Amino acid sequence: MTTLDDLDKRILQKLQLNNALSNQELASIVHASAPTCLRRVARLVKAGVIAKQVAILAPEKVGAGLTAIVEITLDHQATEHQIAFEQLVSKEPAVQQCYRVSPGPDFVLMIQVADMAAYHALAHRLFASQANVRNVRSFFSIHRSKFETALTVA
Repeated sequence: MTTLDDLDKRILQKLQLNNALSNQELASIVHASAPTCLRRVARLVKAGVIAKQVAILAPEKVGAGLTAIVEITLDHQATEHQIAFEQLVSKEPAVQQCYRVSPGPDFVLMIQVADMAAYHALAHRLFASQANVRNVRSFFSIHRSKFETALTVA
């Protein structure tokens, strides 16, 4: 774990809310000089604290309006089978998140697709055609009341 001081924490909190801030704007908001801010952000990126800098899109505006939360149970749970399944789903762009979980199913996936037909095609490709997938349980979002990406920086 990387040690973070108060300035690092302020920088991270502000960047999580708006990563499009210029270095000058960020420095002003966190009460630091622009060169200090630039060095800190570069250090946080190099240390892997800032893992990725992205734009978060509105799924319904880009043709990916159906959210599916999918539980997957494998027939065989040996490590090599779990890794093989993770590799399979990691290649699929519609799979936004993949978690190995316990207890219960082996995996929980967050999937974003255009519609039910697109989900059906994905489910056939990733689940039905895989011999090691024993059970698939899908839930479809009818309303997203909260979606956040910001973490509390302690």
